[in-house]
Amino acid sequence: MFVRPLKAMVVLVTFHLAACVAAQDLRLDSERAAIQEVLRSSIDWAVNKDTLLLYSTVADDSSFFIYHPDSTSTIVGIDSFRQMVTEVFLNPAFRATGSELRDLRVFIARSRTVAWFSAILDDHGEWDGTPISWINVRWTGVLERRHGRWVIVQMHFSFAA
Repeated sequence: MFVRPLKAMVVLVTFHLAACVAAQDLRLDSERAAIQEVLRSSIDWAVNKDTLLLYSTVADDSSFFIYHPDSTSTIVGIDSFRQMVTEVFLNPAFRATGSELRDLRVFIARSRTVAWFSAILDDHGEWDGTPISWINVRWTGVLERRHGRWVIVQMHFSFAA
């Protein structure tokens, strides 16, 4: 007697749950694409020396942090980062010539406010016309959603030993 309505209810609930999961997957794909764009922009800005693009990708406060492969150029805070950008990347001797990002993995926390990533980076440039590159650099980091957009709050670059 109640079997048909119960079956119909189960079908409707199952369909609704499947639609919700599909919508959530689309949102996650959209979030991952936005994060990937932030990561690409944080490297690609250097080709045109577009500092507005660069600074839109990073946390604009003292929480911003970078470990570089050497022990002398750790960056703590946006002010230190801006100084490094001015001295190195905006120096007329420097010219970015291209980059490649491989094996990019992006993970988003359930809260949807924090994400972390890992990738392999090849980053090419010139200093006074002499080629310089980072090849097969491991790049990891953390992003946070702030004011509706993703920004990098921490990065770590290292060479495999």
